[in-house]
Amino acid sequence: MTPVLLIGNGAREHAIAEAVMRSGRAPRLYAFMKTNNPGIASLSTEARIGRYDDLRAIVAFAKERKIAVAVIGPEDPLGHGVVDALAEAGIPAVGPTRALARLETSKSFTRNLLEKYRIPGNPRFRNFTSPAGIPEFIAGLTGVVLKPDGLTGGKGVLVQGDHFQTPAEALAHCAEILRDHPGVTVEEKLEGEEFSLQCLCDGRTVVATPPVQDHKRRYADDRGPNTGGMGSYSCADHLLPFLAAADVAEGLEITRRVAEAIRRETGVPYRGVMYGGFMVTAAGVKLIEYNARFGDPEAMNILPLLKTDFIDLCRAIIDGRLESLAVEFERKATVCKYCVPTGYGLPSEHSDAAGGPSRIEVGDMRGARLYYSSIDQRTDGLYMTSSRAVGVVGIADALAEAERVAEAAVTAIRGPVDHRRDIGTEPLIRKRIEHMQQLRKKPIPSGG
Repeated sequence: MTPVLLIGNGAREHAIAEAVMRSGRAPRLYAFMKTNNPGIASLSTEARIGRYDDLRAIVAFAKERKIAVAVIGPEDPLGHGVVDALAEAGIPAVGPTRALARLETSKSFTRNLLEKYRIPGNPRFRNFTSPAGIPEFIAGLTGVVLKPDGLTGGKGVLVQGDHFQTPAEALAHCAEILRDHPGVTVEEKLEGEEFSLQCLCDGRTVVATPPVQDHKRRYADDRGPNTGGMGSYSCADHLLPFLAAADVAEGLEITRRVAEAIRRETGVPYRGVMYGGFMVTAAGVKLIEYNARFGDPEAMNILPLLKTDFIDLCRAIIDGRLESLAVEFERKATVCKYCVPTGYGLPSEHSDAAGGPSRIEVGDMRGARLYYSSIDQRTDGLYMTSSRAVGVVGIADALAEAERVAEAAVTAIRGPVDHRRDIGTEPLIRKRIEHMQQLRKKPIPSGG
């Protein structure tokens, strides 16, 4: 028997829980969650509800249940140092220490790391802890991106053209960010197509999982405000329609060099997930940011395809043996579509939250995978909050069929809900392909 502790309560963690329970190592799952996820609870021997900053409670639960390995899902407990606390108690974890989690929690740390070790992929950037020098730096950029230093729940990045229009507005946002955060990173705005490359790292060996493309815009055709992610897709050839194999190799090489740099910088090996958000541009692959854990929704695309035993994978990461383990994924396409409240991602006056939780009914999933996110299971049924409710994943030999499976399933969820119908569809993917074809024909800007 292998007792496993899972920390987290979202759809990403539901997918992790499913991967744990597919293991042939006689797993017994224990979950520590901020709120009760009925999908995770149904797979667990025991579920405990508590705060992610209550390290004493987490460690006590792990010691009581004689946990052999802990898997950390979201960024909050990593930022609070849960891996450090578990290590002090002799409990190994898949996830970086608090110092190494700065790869995600501090944008300035990551940009400086790439610059110091001369790792390609950085856009033009500068980190600021005060307004001094910001106007002059912005004046030299054709477009601006602002990133607060610290965790923002994936929604803190401000992009010129989306969140503001003029340099004067950018300066006002910088001042606002600096009131609430220790610093702000100002970067040039890149043009290209984004892709997620979630990599597994044991401190020296880095293994890529299939690339995924996330869709953060609230409405079809990439319109509306940014969200935590409305869905994502991956392809059977382990590429994406607008990506070349060389682009994926470039992203993987950047991550390998970052893993080595962070070990040299801190003296501690990074053991966990290094999720690189990249953009392929006319000047090559650029790093947008790193996350120190699996993505949500991207975990739901790749974990169901994992052929390697998940507990074996966790142990190889912890023991520094990834190089000797064959990490394999099925050659299948996946499409994830999030079912969300109709007011999700919109200003509070349009939100459903004012009326309280809303009940939903889940119909026939017709072969799709279902992963609960912000769902409360009561005696009279399922209720959703104001956040993403259910992730639905279609899996098939071809992308078009995976999209049809996901769409049929997500439309079987009834209630005051919405989703993006265009994720994984041919017209939207054709738009991505044509965008990259146009960019690759453009001359590369000087200094790019």
